[in-house]
Amino acid sequence: MANVKVKKESTSNGGGMISGIIIVACVFVGWLIWKFVMGAESNFEAGSFNTEHPHPINTLGMVYMGGFIVPILLGMLLMVVVFSIERFIVISKAAGKANLDTFMKNVQGSIKEGNIEAAIASCDKQQGSVANAIKSALIKYQDVKKEGFNSEEASEVIHKEIEEATSLEMPMLEKNLTIISTLVSLGTLGGLLGTVSGMIKAFGALASAGTPDQAALATGISEALINTATGISTSILAIIAYNFFTGKIDDLTYSIDEAGTTIVNTYRRFRGSLKQ
Repeated sequence: MANVKVKKESTSNGGGMISGIIIVACVFVGWLIWKFVMGAESNFEAGSFNTEHPHPINTLGMVYMGGFIVPILLGMLLMVVVFSIERFIVISKAAGKANLDTFMKNVQGSIKEGNIEAAIASCDKQQGSVANAIKSALIKYQDVKKEGFNSEEASEVIHKEIEEATSLEMPMLEKNLTIISTLVSLGTLGGLLGTVSGMIKAFGALASAGTPDQAALATGISEALINTATGISTSILAIIAYNFFTGKIDDLTYSIDEAGTTIVNTYRRFRGSLKQ
């Protein structure tokens, strides 16, 4: 148990370090995109790029005018994309090689027929978190059957085994979902910060002595709107990704619980047949 705990802690620390590296890399890539792609001179009117108020001629130039908060928002958007791809791959592997619904039908059919060895063989073939948890319950079923536990004791032992197996698999499935859920709020707040920054510039232009600087006013309003749009886009994508993956994990958990109930009911029928 000590070795398992140490291995689990080292895996967790390694995973946290990788997540940190990904976050920093996404922000850096966001800055590169903002600086060299959106900030390319070709995105602005000829000769205006190096002036105090450059004139963008396309969408990339307009986004560049959003100011210092844009590369951070772009980094957040990249984080949502990268962590969503990573979670999709992990959760797909957790479901196993074959279609999960087909696997569950085959396993439940074998369990109801009392063919536990066939059900275990199906789990070995399927692989993944769901199959591993169900296999643990099936092996425990064979143990309690040999011990001759009564129905209530067997039910408690099997359910406990399923809970332990699920608790070992869930952290792997839920990893990095916290980052995605955090980006829901950070995207909105980052956009709001950029909006406030842009409005400060806009009102500063209005407050200037004499005729208001129309270029500075337009720049401030543009910055405010661009950052708002970018922040909201990041939040929307993060919300969709988080709810999608949460739903997927709930489906996997339900499949494990459903199989556990089938195993318990099969044991109860087995005990009932002994009493007849």
